[in-house]
Amino acid sequence: MYPKDGETLDVYVKRCRLALKLTQSAMARKININTQSLGKIESGKTQKLNHKTRLGLAEILNVSETCIDSICRGVAITSEESPKICPKCWSPGHSLEAMWLDKRANYCFLCGSALIDRCMQCEQPIPSLKFRFCGYCGHPYNQQQEKTY
Repeated sequence: MYPKDGETLDVYVKRCRLALKLTQSAMARKININTQSLGKIESGKTQKLNHKTRLGLAEILNVSETCIDSICRGVAITSEESPKICPKCWSPGHSLEAMWLDKRANYCFLCGSALIDRCMQCEQPIPSLKFRFCGYCGHPYNQQQEKTY
């Protein structure tokens, strides 16, 4: 459930909740927050989300944390908003190299490999930098892992 252009956090979350046919309490449980917090988000009283809430929303709505963060900031979501990784140098759970975050960066400055923001096999966006494998096809994001697993 991807956000529409110009959609605010409150409208987006409520639209998605209704599309999923969930009550506020059911969705709050799935996100692992209390119902009042979800009510504040849907009423527009909350625009800043902590990491736990962003992660929970991202998981239930099947979008990246970066996408949720962009909606909160009111920034248009573009391909540059999703972080890029080097499939050879990046290790799951580790922070990104600062050079990879540059919007103009297309290649790794360490090894020269093309940076990716999607699964190399099925082209689905990488939802979180904590995952080692694609949730859709099971392909590893890091090419080095193919040899060790």
